[in-house]
Amino acid sequence: MTQRRADSIAEQLEETILSGGFSDGDRLDEIRLAEQFCVSRTPIREAFQKLAQSGLVEQIPRRGVFVRQPGPVELIEMFEVMAELEAACARLAASRITDAALGDLRATNAACESAVAAKDSDGYYAQNERFHQILYRQSGNSFLEHECLRLQRRLKPFRRIQLKLRGRMGQSLSEHQDIVTALSEGQPDNAAEVIRQHVAVQGEKFHHLIASLKSAAE
Repeated sequence: MTQRRADSIAEQLEETILSGGFSDGDRLDEIRLAEQFCVSRTPIREAFQKLAQSGLVEQIPRRGVFVRQPGPVELIEMFEVMAELEAACARLAASRITDAALGDLRATNAACESAVAAKDSDGYYAQNERFHQILYRQSGNSFLEHECLRLQRRLKPFRRIQLKLRGRMGQSLSEHQDIVTALSEGQPDNAAEVIRQHVAVQGEKFHHLIASLKSAAE
């Protein structure tokens, strides 16, 4: 129960940070937030740890927890690395993925399709996260899987906010389907390129992301 409460608090604080409720460098008051959410300080501390994993806060010993927003250059660099890591996963998975895992990917896409129909971006993200985690595991490389999971946590707030852009969920679903097709046909180069384009934030996609972050802060 405490863990679920910490997850909920972390998501609410994440939304507040991304919507401009806190500015870069603001100190988060543990006691005040515990009172605000009507909880003990333990779930607040756990929520802080989750936010630190995604890089939205920095925990400084004996000073406290401070909001930290990555700049546009840092953000694009992280997405570039994520795209290349996931491309490596797809390339390896094209020859290693099991039939059962392909079935799981298709089932996850079906859940994503339901979320698109319901205009449920949070529900879509939960299934999207699972889709990518299945791919990481099917790479058959535990070190690569660990690195992908680490960066996935770091980029979670920004990947989630992208899905709120008009038409992005439907586009993402179509890209998922192309990924599954390439994997099921054993096409490593195609699978790698499709997921690289799916994850990379460049050109128009990058401008949309930055614009959404700016509008959220206004």
